Amino acid sequence: MKSFQQDWLSNIRGDLLAGLVVALALIPEAIAFSIIAGVDPKVGLYASFCIAVVIAFTGGRPGMISAATGAMALVMVTLVKDHGLQYLLAATVLTGVLQIVAGWVRLGVLMRFVSRSVVTGFVNALAILIFLAQLPELTNVTWHVYAMTAAGLAIIYG
Repeated sequence: MKSFQQDWLSNIRGDLLAGLVVALALIPEAIAFSIIAGVDPKVGLYASFCIAVVIAFTGGRPGMISAATGAMALVMVTLVKDHGLQYLLAATVLTGVLQIVAGWVRLGVLMRFVSRSVVTGFVNALAILIFLAQLPELTNVTWHVYAMTAAGLAIIYG
């Protein structure tokens, strides 16, 4: 009982604050990745909530955030378009199983053989693909959208 209290109830204030910050950050991210993947934003919100609940009870590491990623959203675009939404769940479950197996056989140590330039190239290509996926959202809209986009870019680069 003492171990349960120490593991689960020792930092309630900090855990609630961290959970609130992560939840507020994940809501727009889940909606954006849903739009990129071509599914209803409610699907992304439900999936993000399910990921958070599963990770909360199955464990994780301090400071680790489990959520949807831009790389998966971009890959799922063609899957959803070609086969429909029902294949998205199967692909997600298969991805999770493969990640569990990769962790079990400790394939993470192979990441040290991937050079920094390869990782940088992957991240930059991902950023370009996300930008290109968002371009259709900027067509046939009012000037307010362009003003907000310019303000957001100014904040990011400022």
